[in-house]
Amino acid sequence: MSSILIIDDEKSIRNTLREILEYEKFKVEDAEDGKKGLELIRSKDYGLVMCDIKMPEMDGLELLERASILKPETPIVMISGHGTIDTAVEALKKGAYDFIAKPLDLNRILVTVRNALDKNTLVAETKQLKRKINKSKAIEIIGESDCINEIKAMINKVAPTEARVLVTGGNGCGKELVARQLHQKSERAKGPFIEVNCAAIPSELIESELFGHEKGAFTSAVKTRQGKFEQANGGTIFLDEIGDMSLSAQAKVLRALQENKITRVGGDKEIKVNVRVVAATNKNLKEEIKEKNFREDLYHRLGVILIHVPDLNDRRDDVPLLANHFLELISKEYGSIKKDITNEGLELLKTHNWTGNIRELRNTIERLIILGETPISANDIKKFVLVK
Repeated sequence: MSSILIIDDEKSIRNTLREILEYEKFKVEDAEDGKKGLELIRSKDYGLVMCDIKMPEMDGLELLERASILKPETPIVMISGHGTIDTAVEALKKGAYDFIAKPLDLNRILVTVRNALDKNTLVAETKQLKRKINKSKAIEIIGESDCINEIKAMINKVAPTEARVLVTGGNGCGKELVARQLHQKSERAKGPFIEVNCAAIPSELIESELFGHEKGAFTSAVKTRQGKFEQANGGTIFLDEIGDMSLSAQAKVLRALQENKITRVGGDKEIKVNVRVVAATNKNLKEEIKEKNFREDLYHRLGVILIHVPDLNDRRDDVPLLANHFLELISKEYGSIKKDITNEGLELLKTHNWTGNIRELRNTIERLIILGETPISANDIKKFVLVK
């Protein structure tokens, strides 16, 4: 339930509003003056603020201006016993969601509160949806270096086929992006793209995750569940960090690739699946084979086509392109005006040791957008990036 902050120097008004709102199951906090109210707004997130205009020390209009800067998405309803049309207009111009005159009307209060909270929820959902849309669109491979152009050409050749692909490279270098491009450019583009992080799933659960399970197969199996292979039917399954998969799970994946059939954990029925497999790893699988950690026959099944994604340190000329791409992308996510980076700043970014690859660069650009000046300068990068 949304939390509401009431700011009013009259205790009777605070108590009245609290009783009304708590009866409607809202969580309520209050403050007796503008300064205390602003401190609460600064330290907490509220679904709605209700604020009196005439208060000592800091009046409601001053609080409205400051709060609108601190928490621009929080709706603020102004309340006044000295309400005039001019005061109401001024409050709305300064960003108030609504204006309520005293004496307070119960129905008016509840309608205003619900409308404000509904709008706040809608704004949050819209922003979340925009982020998802931007993320789903952000599958273009950015770069013009020779190695990246070779990868793009390879994807264009391989994607329309049914060939299995093994993508190798360091953490954060863009292996998932290659997998998504292979899917988007394939005949399976309208089908599902199912990602499985093999390193994040405990070895005792990986088989259930991949192949599903029947009801009663184990203690917590209260109902039958489809695995990732079934969910990916007609599309692509992306087995990320496959080098961390247990040997027993590897054997079952090998069988699924050989026969295009899977069997759920606790079941004996064979289920046909039609999936394209793209796998990725940051490990040297040939070394893992020597160490008996990875099956050689599975390696050859997966690696019909091998694509190696280089580290960012091996393609430094792409850093300015990537930086500008992330500046635009992240600014859209934040709903803010895009910042630029000076040429000196871009040159400085090219010299950085990107041990975390593109993932580190993206996080760095986000940090610079939040903390840097406009435009982002070489000094900002020295201060917030090149910290020893």
